[in-house]
Amino acid sequence: MDTARYLTPYERGNQNQTTTLEACLAFYQQLAADFPDALSMMQIGRSDGGIDLWAGVITADAEFSRTTLLAANRPIFFNNNGIHPGEPEGIDACMALVRDLCVDKAKRAALGQTVFLFIPIYNVDGCRNRSDTSRINQDGPEQFGFRANALNLDLNRDFIKCDSLNAQAFNQFFSAWSPDVMVDTHTSNGADYRYTMTLIQTQADKLGGVLGPYLRDTMLPALYQAMDERNWPMCPYVNPIAETPDDGIVDFLETPRFSTGYAALHQCIGFMPETHMLKPFKDRYESMRALLDCVLLFTAQHGAQIRALRQQTRLSAQSQTRWPLRWKPAEHQPSQFNFHGFTARYEPSQLGNYQRLRYDRSAPWEKLIPYHEFFEPEAIVAVPSAYVIPQAWRHVLDRLAWNGIAMERMTHDRRLTVQCYRVLSVRSRPNAYEGHLFHDELALRTTRETVQFYAGDMIVSLRQPGARYLVETLEPLAHDSFFRWGFFNSVLEKKEAYSDYVFEDTAVQLLQEEPELADAFAQWKATNPQQSKNQEAVLDFLFLEAKRYREPELNRYPVYALVENDGI
Repeated sequence: MDTARYLTPYERGNQNQTTTLEACLAFYQQLAADFPDALSMMQIGRSDGGIDLWAGVITADAEFSRTTLLAANRPIFFNNNGIHPGEPEGIDACMALVRDLCVDKAKRAALGQTVFLFIPIYNVDGCRNRSDTSRINQDGPEQFGFRANALNLDLNRDFIKCDSLNAQAFNQFFSAWSPDVMVDTHTSNGADYRYTMTLIQTQADKLGGVLGPYLRDTMLPALYQAMDERNWPMCPYVNPIAETPDDGIVDFLETPRFSTGYAALHQCIGFMPETHMLKPFKDRYESMRALLDCVLLFTAQHGAQIRALRQQTRLSAQSQTRWPLRWKPAEHQPSQFNFHGFTARYEPSQLGNYQRLRYDRSAPWEKLIPYHEFFEPEAIVAVPSAYVIPQAWRHVLDRLAWNGIAMERMTHDRRLTVQCYRVLSVRSRPNAYEGHLFHDELALRTTRETVQFYAGDMIVSLRQPGARYLVETLEPLAHDSFFRWGFFNSVLEKKEAYSDYVFEDTAVQLLQEEPELADAFAQWKATNPQQSKNQEAVLDFLFLEAKRYREPELNRYPVYALVENDGI
């Protein structure tokens, strides 16, 4: 078949060009029209900038129905592209891969039962915002898109909070299709070294179950070998322990705000290839295409096993009673990686009175460096059998629904004794982060309280496939919990106030009526002698601690836990 009409903009040009949004979508629509037995395109939502979001499906047998494919338990490989359109080689590589599968029946037949699912360009708003300047120091292409979307959000920080319409559509799409393996294509900056392709994978210990060891011991070695055989040697993402890779590297902890961390909540093996921005665009494109081919081929060959391991991991998660919430590198357990780098030199800066770093490409080196690939739990929590979430927190309930979480609506009002978190303190980032004041640190205490619930409030059991998503979004101490992203800030503020000249007399009466308050006040004054000279500090303490004026909702986290013996 004559494939000249299906050349991509990259292939038609000087190999330093990436497609535009319009050309990319027209390319796929033409392929879908010309090869209806190979490719089906579908709209999955709209962006905040009002642009349609598209996804495609390729199978060897022209079966494109999601319901039918899932019912047949067929493995699903998912490729997401263009989350950062200034890092576009994945966009162009996916176009060529899809074209090859369409025009070459033998290549398509090699998929076997595997479903190839892809999003051509995820950040369509950013792809439309083109320039040649936004990626500082990047070697090509001639023009490219911008990192942020129409809301100026980085979509690779939005998978949990879902501020963007893109992320809301992605959550629903990903949950509905439930892919087994994902590749989300990127370009990296940072240190200089000899590799074109570096790889972030779902952190294996965090992925857990039987899936994590399979990823580390079987799948990763096979992919590294396959890339070597294609003359694109690969290394782990270069996340240096010190300033340069010479002293070692540590795996990037991809929390759920990122695509691979989000995928892990659904027990999906995720890869985030990061080509090196200092390498020519042609090399970045070729290495990205090689990686896509390698991961797709591995999935086609081992998809049934991956799907079975994933199902086993999901089933075990449903009965898990203790969950790691935060992870840290196991510094006592380093591996080694044979790294190919450039010599780092320090020399006087021409700009200021300091020494600047320069990598000397005329002085390459190769040596074993420490590689911290193992992680260990930093915080573990005992999880309940179910959560109770009042219906008022609809922005939380919406996100659960988008991720396929089953919920049971209360049919009548009732009072329940539940386990609660009381917030003792919160420390937030000083500046806005992706549209939120992210809570970096918080202190909690656990209490048992009787709370009034109403018909329409939701009971959410953890005995379901989405258990991990529930734990890592609803437990406040988790890396990217809804609480940390500020979804519950209104409970951190007392709603009523006092007039000081009136409350002075009321406070004296309160101290007589509430012995516990009097004892606490005496201890407070002894501990804070200077504060006892400040009227506002004194009255604030008494107002907040007095039982009569206590607001039960203040600092009470409004997601409540039911343990097994509570019954409901």
